[in-house]
Amino acid sequence: MDFFDYQEEARKKTGLLIFYYIVAVGLIILSIYIVIAFLFGMVGGSEEGTIDVASTLLNPELFIGVVVGTLLVVGLGTLYKVKQLGGGGASVAKMLGGRLISRDSMDAEERKVLNVVEEMAIASGMPVPPVYMMDNEQSINAFAAGLTPGNAVIGVTRGCVQQLSRDELQGVIAHEFSHIFNGDMRLNIHLLGVLNGILVIALIGYGIMRGSALSGRSRRSSKDSGGGAIIIAGIALMIIGYVGVFFGKLIKSAVSRQREFLADASAVQFTRNPSGLAGALGKIGGYTSGSRIESAHAEEASHMFFSNGMHASFLNMLSTHPPLKDRISRIDESFMHTHVKSEDGGAVSSQESPAGTSSFAPPPLPDTVSGFSATPESVVSSVGTPDVEHLNYASLMLSNIPEELSHAVRTTVGARAVVYLLLLNDGDTVCKDQLALISDRANSEVNELVLKLQGTVAGLSHEFRLPLVDLAISTLKEMLESEFLVFRDIVASLVAADKQIDLFEFTLQRMIMRHLEPVFVALPKKHVRFKTVESITTICGQLLSCLAYWGADDTESAESAFTTSINRLGGGSVDICSVDECGLPMLDHTLSQLELAKPVLKRKVLDACVSCVAADGHITVEEADLLRTVADSLDCPIPPFLPGKV
Repeated sequence: MDFFDYQEEARKKTGLLIFYYIVAVGLIILSIYIVIAFLFGMVGGSEEGTIDVASTLLNPELFIGVVVGTLLVVGLGTLYKVKQLGGGGASVAKMLGGRLISRDSMDAEERKVLNVVEEMAIASGMPVPPVYMMDNEQSINAFAAGLTPGNAVIGVTRGCVQQLSRDELQGVIAHEFSHIFNGDMRLNIHLLGVLNGILVIALIGYGIMRGSALSGRSRRSSKDSGGGAIIIAGIALMIIGYVGVFFGKLIKSAVSRQREFLADASAVQFTRNPSGLAGALGKIGGYTSGSRIESAHAEEASHMFFSNGMHASFLNMLSTHPPLKDRISRIDESFMHTHVKSEDGGAVSSQESPAGTSSFAPPPLPDTVSGFSATPESVVSSVGTPDVEHLNYASLMLSNIPEELSHAVRTTVGARAVVYLLLLNDGDTVCKDQLALISDRANSEVNELVLKLQGTVAGLSHEFRLPLVDLAISTLKEMLESEFLVFRDIVASLVAADKQIDLFEFTLQRMIMRHLEPVFVALPKKHVRFKTVESITTICGQLLSCLAYWGADDTESAESAFTTSINRLGGGSVDICSVDECGLPMLDHTLSQLELAKPVLKRKVLDACVSCVAADGHITVEEADLLRTVADSLDCPIPPFLPGKV
């Protein structure tokens, strides 16, 4: 399976989870109704103390009341938790006691994890996710959380950063990135909501039982049969709720264990360094604190962690992770450990092998890159599956960014200045107007940096621009809301300053705003709307028309590229739009619509787009940026195009 298959599988598992949820709630309703019906029968029974079973259980009014009441309680409990975590990964990280690591941190440990995350993100073709440090956790653990790659965060324990070598930390972070790519994060948050809704039943039962017991002590009335019935009802609700939670946890654990094996395999494929990940798992087995999480919310988020965050459970039935020795043996059979306990109490024998290093030696960055060779198959298969060449290339890119820009883009002031400079026009007159606009609307600190860095950004090679944007997006999420509103206004004004928008300006503005607006502005929730190729054929026709005209030298070539790409889409016959219709507003509209397609359709869209752009056998740097924008809009991160690699 590829990125799109995993995304679709995760979507289907969410649907299956909803089915289990409905079944569980149905059984809970039935159980509660039976208990309450018999209690009503006990309280209102005959003088002989007998209960008419038929009349007790056949009470439509009571049944409707139980159904409505239970659905309200469970539904509100689920919605509350999902709403609580609606802010994406940041909500989960804060719930677990995480502290956002400042992007310009000079702390050696924090800098180490930030550098690893930056490399992984650039190699993956996605904005750098914020990183949270769990300062009070001395164990070795980590997590990825979020609803989409755009609002994902990485969380690490203090012990993880302190105890692991860079190669081992890289293996752990690669594992967490695979959870981002494989669609696990949204599923994990849905699991949190479902279990919380069922747990509310148990908590209400406990509250009723405790309240009635305390009230009964004060009354001391032996004739209060109603009070006894209420206590029994509370106990029954508590038992029903906790039994439901137990089986919910069984489902959660079964789903999670298989996803962990997949994430391990993906991490090894990413880094080509199995000893790094195996070494991290081995250290967990031999470390005093292991991977246990002390947070009060550790249990409900246990399925999100890199390794088991809880104490060993009975027969590992509720363990959200496979035993350490099983994970290590699958990653690297030659990895040996001596006298280290695994999570399930078994021994994992051997000694730690030295951290491996990649054999890939990236070529030096060329002075200029005129374009790339690529096929639709190679681009689509690379989505969500970066490899060690991309990782090494990303490391090389980051190390070659001018130091003053590298430092600037990690502060909110500097990131704003760099984005403004990337939007400056080459023409002297327009550039002067843009600088005057920045001087008028931006604060003095930003203005000072704009003037200081103008020459450096102007001389920057094109291939460094999107990596800088990826770094900037993460930093800009730390702005205040008032700062964002000013920033958004200045960006829009700079783009419109020359009365026309080129592809790079469109790419930069769309990517930045798509990732920043949800942080600062309440936007409507997006749901899958398009489920068949036929439903997106017209929209894709508009998108491919734009790409065909912009990438061709003449109308005939554009029509040929369009026909080839629309045939690859396979949605039926559609004509190319007129060249006058094709513009950036149309492109922006189509991308916004296609965000609502299901994952398997996004694969077809991306395949058709690459086919259209590469119809002439060559992808220019500008076209590569545009493809990156298309993929980003579809939440399908494309690793960077490598010179000379098809």
